[in-house]
Amino acid sequence: MAEQNGLSYKGHPLMRKDNIVYYGSMADPYIVILQILETKEFQDLNLATKVSVQLQLTDQTVRPKDRIVKKGEKDGFYTALDVGCVWLERALAGK
Repeated sequence: MAEQNGLSYKGHPLMRKDNIVYYGSMADPYIVILQILETKEFQDLNLATKVSVQLQLTDQTVRPKDRIVKKGEKDGFYTALDVGCVWLERALAGK
């Protein structure tokens, strides 16, 4: 396994681009995409209040619309990440 630099959560890499967080590796058959839909200001931070979660196939030969395996919306980033983590672990285990 290649050495990884950067953030990870429960053994899978996390990468952020603007309001989208990618969870998992593109080398695996599935990845979770978390899109921050709404935020609220708390002190000097913006906290995610509504997050879209999608479990997607990483196969580039499949049409983008057909790559989505599961999707949902959750309140709060941690809740969305936790659900995405369970979905990803189950998908990678073949369940």
